[in-house]
Amino acid sequence: MDWYGRSCGTRALAPTSSSPSAAEKEASVPGISMAYHRFFLELLAILVLCCLAGLAGAADLPEIKARGEFRHLGIRYANFVTGAGDGFDVDLIQGFAQEIGVKYRLVYSDFYSVIRDLLGKDVVRRGDGITLEGDYPVKGDIIATGFTVLPWRQAVLLYSQPTFPSQVLLIARADSALQPIQGSDNLEKDIQETKALIDNHSLLVMEKTCLDPTNYGLKGRDIELRAYTKSTNINEMVPALLKLDADLSLLDVPDVILDMQKWPGKFKIIGPISGQQVLAAAFPRDAPQLRDAFDAYLSKLKASGEYDRLVDKYFPGIRSYFPTFFADAG
Repeated sequence: MDWYGRSCGTRALAPTSSSPSAAEKEASVPGISMAYHRFFLELLAILVLCCLAGLAGAADLPEIKARGEFRHLGIRYANFVTGAGDGFDVDLIQGFAQEIGVKYRLVYSDFYSVIRDLLGKDVVRRGDGITLEGDYPVKGDIIATGFTVLPWRQAVLLYSQPTFPSQVLLIARADSALQPIQGSDNLEKDIQETKALIDNHSLLVMEKTCLDPTNYGLKGRDIELRAYTKSTNINEMVPALLKLDADLSLLDVPDVILDMQKWPGKFKIIGPISGQQVLAAAFPRDAPQLRDAFDAYLSKLKASGEYDRLVDKYFPGIRSYFPTFFADAG
């Protein structure tokens, strides 16, 4: 079944032929000529504008082409961004940068900061409401890092077509008394059965990610939620579980597949917590041309077979977990 898988420059100033007025003399700084006084004021204005540019919204396609560089926000996570300069999303975005004729630059971030690094604003969730607050430097033009499409993220971001499938599962140590659910043809029934098993147990979660319990109705239940705060890296959830940080943990399919190879026989899948999810690249909502160009590039990649090559390179065996997604993608 599917859920078992997942530059500022300076310029010369020409001297003036007329003598400075009385006001100019009063305004001049002792020991500094009027021309240079003006120069320093203009330079200060330029520097302020440069700083403000870093706080402005991320650029759309024409501005990026004019800049000549595409900044990819990536988080070290599974094989999407490995941290060694490669990964599924790294290869994908490098190819896109080449497609639009600009240089590629990888900018590392984390799940708590990545949207702020894209928008220059913090996303604040209060109940069902979402606001953008503060002013911060914009560090990238795209988020591509195994980034799950979630409703609250869709409210502030512009997503591409799906790039990869996923699903969130409940896992336990191999020696846990909890046993995997039997499973059925009714996914919603399986999800509810799995959730019921968490009651009266401690659960390791990571907020602001696809492992946030708020996403799956797990808050307000008889569950001891333990937010993992030692790192912002989802890759560390299984090691934390094995170190007894909690009885159970949430984990997504792409990580499960890789962690089964790293820690064979050390943990087991209990059942699904979510339905099938999709991962995608994310853009500022005022960059539609950039998003459309990426979608066209992704379609081209799938038609050429290059997309399949990337899947097999970084996530061998995952097709058996999501056969429908990859059949449609081909």
